[in-house]
Amino acid sequence: MSYLKMTEYESSPPEVRAEYDDQIKKHGRITNMKRTLLQDVPSFKAYMEWYTLYDELVPVFGERAMTIFSYAVSTGNTCLICGTFFRKILIDAGEDPDNLTLNETEKLLLDFGAQITQNPHNISQEIYDRLKADYSEKDIVALIAFAGIMYATNLFNTVAKVPLDEVLYGYVKDGKTEE
Repeated sequence: MSYLKMTEYESSPPEVRAEYDDQIKKHGRITNMKRTLLQDVPSFKAYMEWYTLYDELVPVFGERAMTIFSYAVSTGNTCLICGTFFRKILIDAGEDPDNLTLNETEKLLLDFGAQITQNPHNISQEIYDRLKADYSEKDIVALIAFAGIMYATNLFNTVAKVPLDEVLYGYVKDGKTEE
């Protein structure tokens, strides 16, 4: 059961409606997480910076690699909503999220994402060496910042007990639709 209520468009102030409309324009719908975050517009805007970093990182690492990185962080945090969201993207692309064939970059980001969630105090030197071999420090900073926002998104969904969006039900691993 959800801990916090989601905003309703009809009863929301104009500033919230504007953000709601923008999300529908950009993404065709608004998620339960975003509807919950819209109770506080500055909080909502802070979390929406995920898209800013994602758009900066896709040209560097590739869209599939960023999806895999997001999936690794989200499943490592056992976030039902985000893990299922990225699982859906992979399945809709014709992939089996449990048996991915990865290129070198994707494997690096999968390993990095897993290590971030398992023990962020002890990321292996090998991961750092692999990152520094091919990417600038600016890219690495943005990637770590992105992981932080992804982690925060996972945390928000879990702590607030945001309900899984119905569009994700068919993509849940093992059919579990509640945490």
